[in-house]
Amino acid sequence: MASQAQPVPGSPAWWASRTPAPAYRRGRPPMDAGRIVDTALKLIDEVGIQALTLRMLADALDSGTATLYRHFNGKDELLALVADRILGEVHVPSEELDGLSWREAVSVVADAFYGTLCRHPHALSLLAAQVPVGPNGLRARERLITLFLSHGFPVGLAARAFTAIGHYVIGFAVQQHGPGSPGPEDQTQLRDYYDSLDPAAYPATTAAADELTSVPLPEEFRFGLDLLLDGLEKARLNSPRDPEERRPSGTPGTAVTSG
Repeated sequence: MASQAQPVPGSPAWWASRTPAPAYRRGRPPMDAGRIVDTALKLIDEVGIQALTLRMLADALDSGTATLYRHFNGKDELLALVADRILGEVHVPSEELDGLSWREAVSVVADAFYGTLCRHPHALSLLAAQVPVGPNGLRARERLITLFLSHGFPVGLAARAFTAIGHYVIGFAVQQHGPGSPGPEDQTQLRDYYDSLDPAAYPATTAAADELTSVPLPEEFRFGLDLLLDGLEKARLNSPRDPEERRPSGTPGTAVTSG
């Protein structure tokens, strides 16, 4: 009988089946799993995902690869843990959100999420590859959806709002900060290319050449986020609310993250 296929690392089935490694095993020195994942992320920041090897990671930890296999069965599982570790860096204390409107609060969260992603450009593809459902991803989802619900969003709209914000932040970061993303010199070349086009064939592009290539990335990020928030506010005001709709009790936790 064929063996049952193993769940894809990072998938819901993989997280559901994952059990913590034992604290100690005869013949192998114990090592904290968090230290392994933190070191792996540091190496990815330095050399990228493709260049990272388990041998390189073991050397950085002054250990052996056998010790690493106590915690995961290969590089793909390690990368799933790294992706969730990145989401754990997004931390917004509740006092920063006290008294803010839903729009202001979501902006603070989105800015924190974007800032975290910008610190790890080589790891951005990990966040784009799968729906984040690890421990930090679940906490992020729960807290941000709770924030929407606490400001009068119906459940369906709160879920879509969470997804839209996450897709926007991750997508913007991947395109503008991931490996191979354009730098200032690329923008200059792009502007020169637009300027060289035949204005009779491309009148709008040539007219907008400077604006297409000169807006600072933080300003471009905020412009797109504001447009998205405008649309969510309109949808919130136009959404009928079911008075019997179930909502979670309480308020968002001590921190709000997105992922």
